[in-house]
Formats: sequence, structure tokens, C-alpha cells
Amino acid sequence: MARHAGVSPSTVSYVLSGKRTISEDTRRRVQESIDALGYTPHAGARALASNRSNVLALMLPLRPGIHVPVVMQFAASVVTTARAHEHDVLLLTQEEGADGLRRVAGSALADALIVMDVQLHDDRIPQLRTLDRPSVLIGFPAEPDGLTCVDLDFRAAGALCVEHLAALGHRCVDLVGSPPEVYERETGFAQRVAEGFREAGAAHGVTSVIHPCEATPEAARRTAERLLALHPELTAIVVHNEPIVAPLVAAFRDLGLRVPEDLSVVALCPDEIAERAPMPLTSVAIPAEELGSRAVQLLMAKLDGRPVPDATLLPPRLTVRSSSAVRRPA
Repeated sequence: MARHAGVSPSTVSYVLSGKRTISEDTRRRVQESIDALGYTPHAGARALASNRSNVLALMLPLRPGIHVPVVMQFAASVVTTARAHEHDVLLLTQEEGADGLRRVAGSALADALIVMDVQLHDDRIPQLRTLDRPSVLIGFPAEPDGLTCVDLDFRAAGALCVEHLAALGHRCVDLVGSPPEVYERETGFAQRVAEGFREAGAAHGVTSVIHPCEATPEAARRTAERLLALHPELTAIVVHNEPIVAPLVAAFRDLGLRVPEDLSVVALCPDEIAERAPMPLTSVAIPAEELGSRAVQLLMAKLDGRPVPDATLLPPRLTVRSSSAVRRPA
């Protein structure tokens, strides 16, 4: 390629790496030779020379109770942002725990790691603290000291839902939450939504109960029936379970409750789910795109040796749509 362009091999190297300033005319000649010869840098050779693979590992175990369409929004954002930084993404979906971390780090498959579906007492955390590779968690364990974590402030999100409904006069509000196995694993985001929901209910004098729900239309119907049997005075619900938002609203309608005249509904879900529901839903957004992008940006800063904050919590954003209204007198 150097012979074709009439320059030295080092000049070609500098054009490719950008490590030195090259005149525009020389850079153009080298680029024309690259195009004419169909040259593509050899990824393996570059990795050996730089001790970098230019690959990020995304650990996203697809466990029971995970809503795949939403977590894939996170993955898509990670991939898109990584490509903007000239990195590829290795997606790891097996539930390998600490063993998976050791495998990735030991084989030099990736320069750094993004870890998702973080549990309060996650068995991956001790291993992350010992790795010689930077990592970022999308989620917060119970003890995040020494880790780099980014997430929506889910505790504040749960509280915001209750505060919105309390301001509308509702005094009996139930949370229809994630599938039971998500709580059994002590998944961080679900636990924190529940904590914020309980705390805000107590602060505003609102009767509030949490009901885990399987992610099926049949389970949504059974949950609606159970809620009305337990709380005939129920006038509002918060839903933190994306697949059952529409089936749950339909079940209450079949049971004789109109939304929002008889029952206000607030969802925690991505905006597109809330906007495309049969009735546009008041919701607190799950900012999957922003969280995935932030995680990559934090990781690239760490790879470059730049300081980053230990904790990044995005404030929740509630959008009022058609599904919530002032409580009507009994």
C-alpha cells in the first residue's frame, strides 16, 4: 500500500492510526490507495499490537421474568454507542455469574464489561472488584462502593407514581409489580420501585399494597379480580410489568371499571409502550436508550484513564396522558 501511494510505510501507519498530523494531500493519496487495494485492517493484528480488542462485553442474562423486548432496547443502545466509539459488542446472555466474568477476562475477549440485571446481593460483584478490566453496571447492588453504576432512580420513580395519584385525590393505590421470580432474586430495580412506592404511600396517607404478577394475560385477569376483592375502594393502580399493561387495563374494563373515570392507571415503562397502548397511559419512562449510551460513555472514559463518577442516577420523568384523572367522589 505504501508503494502504491508513493509514501513510506510509517506514513501509512500514521494515516490509519491518526497518531500524527499528515498533510491533506498525503492523507488523500493514502486513502485512495486503501480504496483501490481494498485494504481492511486485520483486527487480530491490531489487537496484538495495541493489547486492545476494541470489544465491549455486555453481560445480559436472560433470566425468567425478564421482558426481552425492553432489555433489547438497552442492548441496541449499547451497540449503537459502542460503534460510534469504534468498538464492537460481545453479547453474553447465559446466566454464568462470576464464572462468566472470569472466562471473559481470562480469555481477553473484551477490553471492558457492562453488567445488567443487577441484583441487590449479586454473586458477580466480588469478582468484578478483582478484575483487571474496567466495568460499568446498569443497576445498583446493595453495596455499590468501588463500582461504577448507572441507572434510573427507581426508588424515586416508584414514589413519583404515588405522589401523582395522591395529588389527584386517590387514597387506595396498589402496585402490580414484576413477576414473583424477579422479587425472589432481589433484582435491584424491582426492589427499589417497591421501596419508593411504600415510602410515598406512607408519607401521603395512601393505602398501598404490592402484588407481583406473572407476565401473562391470564395472570393479569386473576390479579385484577383479586385486587377488587381485597380492596373494593381501589381507585388507582401503578403497573411495573410491561407485558401485562394492556391486558390488565382490559381486565378491569371487563370487570366494570372505566379508565380513568373509575380507575386511574400509571405505568413504569418505555414511552413507546405507554403511547401505543389502546388508551395512552400516564407513565414514568424507562430511559433504556439513555442508560445504554451512558454506560458505554462511562466505560470509554475509564478505558482512556479519565475519572468518572461512581454513581449516576437519572431522575424519573412522569408524563401525564389519558389514563389518570382526579378521583371521583364515592
